[in-house]
Amino acid sequence: MQDIFDLKENIAQTIRAYHAKGWSPATSTNYSFRESSDANTLFVSRSGIDKSLFHPEDFMQVAMDGHPVLEDRGIKPSAETLIHCILYKLFPETTVILHSHSSNSVVNSQLYNTSIPFEGYEIQKGFAGQTTHENEIQIPILSNSQDMKEFASWMEERKAEFTNHCFIIRNHGTYAWGKNLFEAKRHLETLEYLLEVNSKLKEINR
Repeated sequence: MQDIFDLKENIAQTIRAYHAKGWSPATSTNYSFRESSDANTLFVSRSGIDKSLFHPEDFMQVAMDGHPVLEDRGIKPSAETLIHCILYKLFPETTVILHSHSSNSVVNSQLYNTSIPFEGYEIQKGFAGQTTHENEIQIPILSNSQDMKEFASWMEERKAEFTNHCFIIRNHGTYAWGKNLFEAKRHLETLEYLLEVNSKLKEINR
């Protein structure tokens, strides 16, 4: 297993890079990882952190129910920590979860009902399990909710649709996950690329 400080630093670098892309404005977005697929705790980004300045010490440790562990009880975790907890529960092999508030994800979420279809794009093979560009894939869209317990129940109900290791929250952003940081990045960046292309096509075809 990678040294935990190195892992924190690598994810912190990724967060800063995503901020530079415009994917985490105004302290938004949240990220997490756990040391192994059978870990009983996870590390999640603290609330209200400027992501352009995110550093390894800006992660805090929480239990799998989202509550801070003893040494971090005085620190506020992300309001969406429960989303991370549910994803680790639904997909036990997951060790890293990434998030984006890209404008392309928000725009696309307004154009479709329950999912966005993609077909014929070479980059679709960036999603684990996809071996050809010829398949039509569907990326789920979930309604937004400030009630995290309600949102968690929606995630559980639609688990079977999360075959490409990502989903979109309407007027909010994207989540993607993987067995390691490399895979989670590949899934998020594949989705964001497809959303960007789709936005440009919609603009051209107006």
